[in-house]
Amino acid sequence: MEWGLLIIRVIVGLLFAGHAMQKLAGWFGGYGIAGTGGFFESIGLKPGRAMALMAGLAELAGGLLFALGFLTPAGAALIVLTMVMAIVKVHGKNGLWVTQNGYEYNLVLLAIAVAVALTGPGDLSLDALWLS
Repeated sequence: MEWGLLIIRVIVGLLFAGHAMQKLAGWFGGYGIAGTGGFFESIGLKPGRAMALMAGLAELAGGLLFALGFLTPAGAALIVLTMVMAIVKVHGKNGLWVTQNGYEYNLVLLAIAVAVALTGPGDLSLDALWLS
């Protein structure tokens, strides 16, 4: 079980952090703060640049905390909050399936974050080292 939790945390957390860097720095084919801010403005999230910065920082902090298993409930909460916003503001109106730009993937990430927060990060985590 411990290795399974580690794999889930690291893969999901690092991908989430990578997604953050698309927003924050334009890495991995992202649009950076300016491009993401413009998109956010177009969907009613204003001021766009500030909202892009906040979203990117929440995704980065949440992803890294989750991957490390450090303050895991806080990291999971940041992931859940950003996924709820993504569903409400972007994907929800498109239905469930990702093939129609729906919220399927967001829901999977949200479920994983909640499940790990409820289960705990496992013994192979900084939380386990810190709390023991």
